[in-house]
Amino acid sequence: MRQNVFTHHAETVLGFLEYLGLIVIVVATVVASISEVRTMLDAGVVTLADLLLLFLYLEILAMVGLYFKSGKLPVRFPIYIAIVALARYLVLDMKNLDMWHMLGVAAAILLLTLAVLSVRFGHARYPYGDGE
Repeated sequence: MRQNVFTHHAETVLGFLEYLGLIVIVVATVVASISEVRTMLDAGVVTLADLLLLFLYLEILAMVGLYFKSGKLPVRFPIYIAIVALARYLVLDMKNLDMWHMLGVAAAILLLTLAVLSVRFGHARYPYGDGE
């Protein structure tokens, strides 16, 4: 009985810390988004890099929102964020990258895309049961 009480309290504390961490991520993402929009307004121009950065922020908010709704985090969302981050890196530093670095980043994007496809195929072909 004592272990069940301890387990219950530990899960409550960990759940609270988890939600607190998610709220910190949301607030930081919103602050960063506002800062980026302010930078675009001050510059008077919107670049592809700016849009990709805003898309990254939107993906983070969508990921946190999904976690709040379902209590689960699909592995695809961090992969999507990684793909967009690599694309943004490629766009921003294309002039400074040599051919091998560009090919490496492109190969990483391709591998992440294949990972998303395989995860999606796995979910479609072998769906989870209700208890999983």
